[in-house]
Amino acid sequence: MSSAPRPIAISCGEPGGIGPEVAARAWAALAQRIPMLWIGDARHLPGDIPHRIITDPDEAAAISPDALPVLQRDFGPPARPGQAQPQHARGVIAAIEEGVALLRTGQAAALCTAPIHKKALIDGAGFAHPGHTEFLAALAGADEVVMMLASPELRVVPATIHIALESVPNALTPGKLRRVIEITATDLRRYFGLAAPRIAIAGLNPHAGEEGAMGRQELDWIAPLIRQMRDEGHDLNGPLPADTMFHPAARARYDAAICMYHDQALIPIKTLDFDRGVNVTLGLPFIRTSPDHGTAFDIAGQNRANPSSMIEAIRLAHDMAQKTGRA
Repeated sequence: MSSAPRPIAISCGEPGGIGPEVAARAWAALAQRIPMLWIGDARHLPGDIPHRIITDPDEAAAISPDALPVLQRDFGPPARPGQAQPQHARGVIAAIEEGVALLRTGQAAALCTAPIHKKALIDGAGFAHPGHTEFLAALAGADEVVMMLASPELRVVPATIHIALESVPNALTPGKLRRVIEITATDLRRYFGLAAPRIAIAGLNPHAGEEGAMGRQELDWIAPLIRQMRDEGHDLNGPLPADTMFHPAARARYDAAICMYHDQALIPIKTLDFDRGVNVTLGLPFIRTSPDHGTAFDIAGQNRANPSSMIEAIRLAHDMAQKTGRA
């Protein structure tokens, strides 16, 4: 293996979506500073982006500033912008698997994943995982992972993710919240250089339950758990009313906010910094980021997609890799 800087591997995602386009635009913006390689079918890249087929990932660092290095994988039928094609499912899945393999061999510093289309993967390859993150956790053998959305303005972690709101109170247990706090604190230290991360924790109910008048979870177990974990050495503040956690003065008092359900976490970050949000998977044995958007079939192939989130995802992956000596 070469001693040159290790590249950020980018899995292609759904070829008919905006993934290939925003990856190519991100490479054009960052190639002078960050080595990258793209795993997919070069035919799916925008025609104005120079690329070069490579067979050895170690070549990526040397040629990255002049042409996007591509680990070529033949996907068969050409992509149709704006349409998911189940025929590409096995190639999309293989690109993710290959990205993880490159991390395991040390040939890549981190993995940045372009958006997938789950139904196309199910229809074309019987994809058996709830989503991208769960698939990566299975590949890594990770027992539990945590989703963080990060931007220059805010970092948020939803303790429960893609479940119905009515299911949140039962899914949110003391053991679950403890693991989310522990994983978040560990990876804020490991990947973000925060020796003593400050974590704010939202309440579940309006006004954090208002002393039991609007729900008892805060009194019965959330506040006691926070006190216990403070005694164990964690810098925690909460449970806090979610509606007062995200103004500038409040955000200055913590490094990340743990929220109780999906929208409680994602509405503030998408309101504050919609174009630059990055999805970071915590709890994996490697670094994985992705842009905080989907396949955007409605604008695919029209040169209209904003690459800002992909740029930030690659930049953040590189920063995290540098902090751990993986770059």
